[in-house]
Amino acid sequence: MTIHTLNTGLDTIWVVLTAAMIILMEGGFALLEAGFVRHKNNVNILMKVFADITIGTLCFYLIGFGLMYGKDLSGLIGSNGFMIKGDLSHLHFLISVDTFWLFQAAFVIAVISIVSGAVAERINFRAYILYAVIMTTFIYPVAGHWVWGGGWLGKLGMQDFAGSAVIHALGGFSALAAAIFIGPRKGKFTPQGVSTVSLPSNLPLASVGAFLLWFGWFGFNAGSTLSATDARIGHIAIVTMLSAASGGAATMLYTLFRYKRSDAPSVINGSLAGLVGITAGCAFVSDPFAILIGAVSGLLMLFATYWLEIKRIDDPVGAFPVHAVSGIWGTIAVGLFATDKGLITTGNWHLLSVQLLGLLVLCIWGFVLTWMGLKLIQLWIPVRSTEEEEEVGLDISYHGMVAAFQEQEFIKYESNYLHHKDDD
Repeated sequence: MTIHTLNTGLDTIWVVLTAAMIILMEGGFALLEAGFVRHKNNVNILMKVFADITIGTLCFYLIGFGLMYGKDLSGLIGSNGFMIKGDLSHLHFLISVDTFWLFQAAFVIAVISIVSGAVAERINFRAYILYAVIMTTFIYPVAGHWVWGGGWLGKLGMQDFAGSAVIHALGGFSALAAAIFIGPRKGKFTPQGVSTVSLPSNLPLASVGAFLLWFGWFGFNAGSTLSATDARIGHIAIVTMLSAASGGAATMLYTLFRYKRSDAPSVINGSLAGLVGITAGCAFVSDPFAILIGAVSGLLMLFATYWLEIKRIDDPVGAFPVHAVSGIWGTIAVGLFATDKGLITTGNWHLLSVQLLGLLVLCIWGFVLTWMGLKLIQLWIPVRSTEEEEEVGLDISYHGMVAAFQEQEFIKYESNYLHHKDDD
């Protein structure tokens, strides 16, 4: 066994394990969102996450990966690699293409799950499946190609190590478009424009979901090295931890001193905001700047949440404040604080200007393409559930099941068809 073979084997194990950590984050999304919404919609949350991981994986395999990482065509789109076939020799990695695909598939599943939370409790399940196809087949892969697949933004020098912009800002603005398009939940806002309180169904469940996401984020960020021997792994892990802690601490202290109570949902989302904020710069910024990035991410998340309430935009789990706003800040922070090219650290403006351009393009792309995709879906089926379905709950309406049932006996099945047949 040569050193090269051993190194390739270690890298393969590293990437597969970190990809598995990212895929486990879907359990985090499921628990977090189910804990934040009402009991009558818990099963629907779980089924949307299963749609993400099943439909999303297949769509990315068939088409999305080729559009994202296929041979570059005019800096805009990949032109081969569909079903991981064809000449992919332009991908210069020590790991196999199959291993690389698995890691990228884990990313695409996370993108669509961001949108899931923003439209919780009122989207038609069939419409959601169709939107998941559009997102994982086209919207995210094309944007990803621009930055990571050899496209025009990457050539300009945009830096987004693990996806604050490509995954979180894009997914967050897609979530915003979907939330506006579909409208608020019934009863969320009074005719006078006052927001009513929708209490989380299970905060312990939501907090466990947040911890699972926190755990998976180490795979998200450190795994993006694609190498088990990369000397940056330790630094990436520590700044990820520091930023998450800072985001949670900032929201905990802010709500404690402003409202005389520490608001649990805000602290949960503040920690997640810190994770989103550091995702772009985890390989490029120092420890103190990571703490700053996390704290600002948490506070920006709070202000964005208030802004949504003022604008009467219903986002049940805070997908836009956590992912879009923190993702924007994290991407800008790279242009400010990157050790080698940041404006604050080196006085160089170029990286910051490229980061701003990339953000503008990606956010508009996510918002507009999501709006157009939902418009297209609406030509075929309703995007929003009916008032009756929403009132009963999407669990019963779309899945014929409740999340928890305490009765110990079996439910007796009776076939009315047989009775009618006997009468004839």
